[in-house]
Amino acid sequence: MDWKTLQGLLSGVNKYSTAFSRIWLSVVFVFRVLVYVVAAERVWGDEQKDFDCNTRQPGCTNVCYDHFFPMSHIRLWALQLIFVTCPSLLVIMHVAYREDREKKNRQKHGENCRRLYSNTGKKHGGLWWTYLLSLFFKLVIEILFLYLLHKMWDSFDLPRLVKCTNVDPCPNTVDCYIARPTEKRIFTYFMVGASSICIVLTVCEIFYLIFKRIVRGAQKWRKSTKRSISYTKASNCRYPLKTEEKDKSSLSRSVAALRASAPSLAAG
Repeated sequence: MDWKTLQGLLSGVNKYSTAFSRIWLSVVFVFRVLVYVVAAERVWGDEQKDFDCNTRQPGCTNVCYDHFFPMSHIRLWALQLIFVTCPSLLVIMHVAYREDREKKNRQKHGENCRRLYSNTGKKHGGLWWTYLLSLFFKLVIEILFLYLLHKMWDSFDLPRLVKCTNVDPCPNTVDCYIARPTEKRIFTYFMVGASSICIVLTVCEIFYLIFKRIVRGAQKWRKSTKRSISYTKASNCRYPLKTEEKDKSSLSRSVAALRASAPSLAAG
């Protein structure tokens, strides 16, 4: 697996992410990908080879191993890391779509035309919903894989001894032993803890985005309300002034008419 390519793709998300997402990405690469590549693959590399059973029945060891380990921890973690990082690519794809629209608009109407987006990477409109949807996808994937890990191996535990009972072609009850169970148990708890931290960070980011959107909407509503109130007050003040001005102008016209008619009356 080319983790450098994946890191390069996801690093582009930092330009459009919040602080919570940047911390999440750091946790993923430092405490999950790095641990996976450096240590976990070596710890779990010999799991089937050193799975030892107290029987020489052909095929019994393989069947017992498949019974207790329907899927390898290391492969399940690899799938989890791939699936949990893929939703972040939705944001990059949406920003690329916006940039392509902006480019086509400039080519069609000229460089001085009105821009479609003030900032293609700003989380407004559809990009905000895409970003929020990617967070929900990550949250569901993390919880789903933790549930699968808990369901396959009871409470993320790896016992030293496992008993293979009524599994063909094993005769009666067969005792099997896992290689380095304590070391594997520690790594399992560590990976589960890192995944739990990522879940908490994702939930915090979801609430942060929703809260910020509500606050921004409330501020816009207050500004629009103040504008409507100020406009109403101004309109209420203008009408008396106009009426008073009309009264003064009509009075001045009456006085001027009386002055004009005064000489004619004196001559008569």
